[in-house]
Amino acid sequence: MTAQGFLEGRRLQLARGVLLQCIMGGYPAPRFYGSDDGDLALNAEPSQIHRLPWSETPRALAICDADELDGRSSGLSTRGLLKKVVARYASHGWQPVVATELEFFVFARNADPLQPFQPPLGLDGRREDGGSAFSISSNNGLRGFFNEVYQCMAALGLPRDTFMHEMGVSQFEINLWHGDPLLLADQTFLFKHLLKEVALKHGLTVVCMAKPLAHTPGSSMHIHQSVVEQGSGRNIFSAADGQATPAFYQFIAGQQAAMADFTLLFAPHVNSYQRLCHPYASPNNACWSEDNRAAGLRIPASAPVARRVENRLPGADANPYLALAASLAAGLYGIEQQLQPTAPIQGEFEVPDELALPCTMHAAIERLKRSALASDLFGEEFIEGYIASKTLELTSFFDEITPWERRVLAAHA
Repeated sequence: MTAQGFLEGRRLQLARGVLLQCIMGGYPAPRFYGSDDGDLALNAEPSQIHRLPWSETPRALAICDADELDGRSSGLSTRGLLKKVVARYASHGWQPVVATELEFFVFARNADPLQPFQPPLGLDGRREDGGSAFSISSNNGLRGFFNEVYQCMAALGLPRDTFMHEMGVSQFEINLWHGDPLLLADQTFLFKHLLKEVALKHGLTVVCMAKPLAHTPGSSMHIHQSVVEQGSGRNIFSAADGQATPAFYQFIAGQQAAMADFTLLFAPHVNSYQRLCHPYASPNNACWSEDNRAAGLRIPASAPVARRVENRLPGADANPYLALAASLAAGLYGIEQQLQPTAPIQGEFEVPDELALPCTMHAAIERLKRSALASDLFGEEFIEGYIASKTLELTSFFDEITPWERRVLAAHA
């Protein structure tokens, strides 16, 4: 839209079906988004209108709510779903507080999708090879890229907490500062967009796939969650004496009860399950533990005021609005139903069958189909449409034969 049209308040409309568009293009049957495929109104969030600092031509980006023409939030809008979950907390006098940790890879340009990704050439003329976790070296030649990333984050009002080189080859992580879930979802969305745009300027490719490289750790989007009282800001997970409250354990139990049903909401693509089926630091379980990274639900070491639950299931490829909505809705469900968690685990452990999660996209689709809890919390319109879209994506994936099948099976099958 032109700046003039936007400033005049001209309404921007969008076909409903676009909210269920598959990642490769195409749509599920029209019945999933209203057989007429009528319009939705895109209403800009006033606090999320940003001049894009990396653009040479002046441009702005406005994050919008997708609303029905009568003003109601669309049942297909993931941002709308997150707003409804936050409102449910508010009805109890509570405010959820979250933080996201986003991992990503920085690769050289990759013009041929049949070829694997490669790290950029370093300052010594070589490509990074092997783990460089927490390295402070600038030999990777990415200093200029990250300097512009930091400058653009500051211009967009994206406060960052910590930044580090992660375990994978040319893999990095930036942690955003904790705050309101809707704000953090907006910031995570903006940050991923920023990364990709700035990378293109520097002749690089940023990839937020869950598992872009074989034999290498995948990329997550861990979600840290706590709940505070509105007004006082008191963390309801900690009592006055510093001990954990019943609400803390109930929140964990709600996550445990819902994680298997909600796996497709946290792991939305075929590639997501490459990460979950190789679970080094990517746990595909609903176990919980004090500071054990093998558990899907980790309780980081912290002071009582910062007691929180870390959901380690979502990948970097997850929709931040949907992942936050699903995780927070599960925790609130546990509090409202006064559920009790399993015993915590420590050290090396075998995952009990009842706490194992789907590790293929097909299994996750089937689990979500059978979930009365998902339909109750997010509405049948969204769940049925989401499943229809994801089923098309899985079908498209199976329409192709992989190099592994040709290499291994052709001679032996």
